[in-house]
Amino acid sequence: MRIILASGSPRRKQLLEQAGITFDVVVSDADETIDGDPHSQVAALAQRKAEAVGTLVAERGEFDGNTLIIAADTLVCIGDKVLGKPEDAQDAFDMLWALQGRKHTVYTGVALLRGKPDGSAPVCEVFVDAAYVYFRPLQEREIRAYIATGEPFDKAGAYGIQEKGALLIERVEGDFYTVMGLPISKLCVQLEELGVQVWPAV
Repeated sequence: MRIILASGSPRRKQLLEQAGITFDVVVSDADETIDGDPHSQVAALAQRKAEAVGTLVAERGEFDGNTLIIAADTLVCIGDKVLGKPEDAQDAFDMLWALQGRKHTVYTGVALLRGKPDGSAPVCEVFVDAAYVYFRPLQEREIRAYIATGEPFDKAGAYGIQEKGALLIERVEGDFYTVMGLPISKLCVQLEELGVQVWPAV
């Protein structure tokens, strides 16, 4: 089966490679403006990204029953407030200051869009996973030093758990990889159910 990752995220690419999955990358240009609760948002946005790439691939005549598109979306929430990617250094500081010393929730939605052999409309399956992240109390100088690394600017919530941002975190309850942007174990279970061989034959 041909697998397409509908994301330009180096972290999601790394996790699929780590799992030994062969795939192509086609970046989605889907509109990410959406309303609703965080669980619904990540589910809908993951599906929207998958379908946007599905349309691009179909226009090339390459979307058939042997094609599977994987898309994902991640949101960081503190209370009922969604934290997206920071617009600038001050925005990043405000987010990290709000997160320090507190618990927040990270939601990742994953969509699997599979082509149909008969050429009919593809089938999309979506799941959402959540994890809780606890930041330790931080000093202002630590936050400003972290922002100076440049890491926060392409990440929801202004931090990356798999990089220097790990120094800000006290503990995680749930799947570390959900926080990273792709719950790889849950995804691979889904892929096996769809007939993708994740484990080598023994």
